[in-house]
Amino acid sequence: MHITVKRLNFIQNKVKEIVFKKQLKTNPQVIAVTKTFSETDIIPLIDFGHIHFGENKVQEAENKWMRIKKKYPHLKLHMLGPIQTNKTKKVLQLFDYIHSLDNEKLANKISTYEKNLKTKVKIFI
Repeated sequence: MHITVKRLNFIQNKVKEIVFKKQLKTNPQVIAVTKTFSETDIIPLIDFGHIHFGENKVQEAENKWMRIKKKYPHLKLHMLGPIQTNKTKKVLQLFDYIHSLDNEKLANKISTYEKNLKTKVKIFI
């Protein structure tokens, strides 16, 4: 078993254990942050069944995730880092979640591009 798959499996089991013990009514999702990891490191996680991945740099994410998401369209990509407003369109074309909305100017850009691109992302403020 690939080392990153072993780590993910361990983390997922710990989360399940905590959920079971605490009897949580929600099922937390593990986001595998793939910053600096290559496609060859990521594919075993996808093959293992993991779907939530996070990146914090638009250009790095674009370079590896455009290809991956074409092959695996069910994956959910999370933007974790700050977003420069000039990269907003690229973010909306690639990411399913934004965890870093931190100002009104960015919120307005996101809204405009969502309308233009006919897309909708989930946003954390």
